[in-house]
Amino acid sequence: MTRILGIELRRSAALGAALAVAVAGVALLFLVDPTLFTTGWMQLVMTQRLYLAVLWPLALAAGAWQARRERRSNVTELFATVPRPHAQRVVPTLGAMAVAMAGGYLTVGLAGGLWIVGTARYLPAASVAVPAVGVLALITAAWLGLAIGRLLPWPMTAPALGVAGLGLLLAIPFLTRPRGWLALVFSPITEMNMPGAYATVPGRASLAQAVWLACLAGAAVLLLVSTGWRLRVAAVLPVAVGAMLAVLVMPHQNRLVIDAIDPVARELVCTPDEPQICVSRVHSGLLAEVTGPARQGLAALGQLPDAPTRVHEDTTTYVPAHYPTWRADVVLLRIEVGRDGHLADRTGVAAELALAAFASPPRCEHVVPPAEQLAAAHWLLGRPPVTPEFHEPEAAATATRLWQDLRRLPDGEATTRVGALRRAALTCAAGDGLLSRSPR
Repeated sequence: MTRILGIELRRSAALGAALAVAVAGVALLFLVDPTLFTTGWMQLVMTQRLYLAVLWPLALAAGAWQARRERRSNVTELFATVPRPHAQRVVPTLGAMAVAMAGGYLTVGLAGGLWIVGTARYLPAASVAVPAVGVLALITAAWLGLAIGRLLPWPMTAPALGVAGLGLLLAIPFLTRPRGWLALVFSPITEMNMPGAYATVPGRASLAQAVWLACLAGAAVLLLVSTGWRLRVAAVLPVAVGAMLAVLVMPHQNRLVIDAIDPVARELVCTPDEPQICVSRVHSGLLAEVTGPARQGLAALGQLPDAPTRVHEDTTTYVPAHYPTWRADVVLLRIEVGRDGHLADRTGVAAELALAAFASPPRCEHVVPPAEQLAAAHWLLGRPPVTPEFHEPEAAATATRLWQDLRRLPDGEATTRVGALRRAALTCAAGDGLLSRSPR
């Protein structure tokens, strides 16, 4: 059987299909937006699943193309006279296409994994389940293409199936409204876009998808091996059973994956020595890169009275809303990962830390204006303000003027004003003009 499978792999469209899946998947990973997956393993496997929007129709078309092999070679009538049952003859083809789809998909994951292996440390169980469902989705697509291609052995079947498969995946979220969880049952790409640093896919979601895809694959096999209408009608049974079981297993909660957060990924991993620098577990591979610049930022903040002594990664998430504990002796720092899997802007960590020292707790009504944040932070750093991209352009001129005013003041008075600004930020008592007024 192994020898037959090897021959089928070499002489069928399996290897070509595997190559197409691998090339398309790798191209999508690295050419669309590499920052989607460079944070860690969970982000990689979810991004792979998102790109099934292209790979799934490709597998569907590849299966339909393979199904026309006998018709293209004009041997359909010859094979019909062979005493060997049709079901036995298609098993090697099913196996070859399954191996090809699995190999192509896993090659995409391997390429992404080699890119981030130096910095990705956290490997949750879900990062194994998610690509397993992706492999099953591609195998199901190839087998479904084989079945439809056998029933409709026309030259236009393969390209038409590819277009129809893409249209179906894109239409499912609209067809299932307002029950968004149904889209998660029937579409392997739903809610996999733009995974956050602490994203995860609940196990029940993966299980429900696996049940549906396995039953759909079983229906495709029944259609492929059928020689009469009874077996073709019976193929409806696994589809109905799979849909029913998947609906029962899937939590009936809209935005299930979008709202899912892995608490272990958010846990802090800290340096053993002082001053302590902590990052989330998913970013633990970047701790060495963050430590030096973060301690430089803490040294600059040391000019303040009651200066902060620790740096923690800001693990805030807005969907769902979750905020870390706010402490006066801790500065929260956002960690941004670049295209290469390393820290996006190592030279800017100290400046970001100085700005973060004048941030206010969540839901504060009175916060420090951006211009005053910039001026105070850069006075501590000892260099002119540089406006970050997310600030209003008008803030640059105001910040420069305030920074110059601070530079003209005696060091003691400037330190007092900047310290008062930080206290006001922490107590939600900040307001316009606070930095330019002498504290009482």
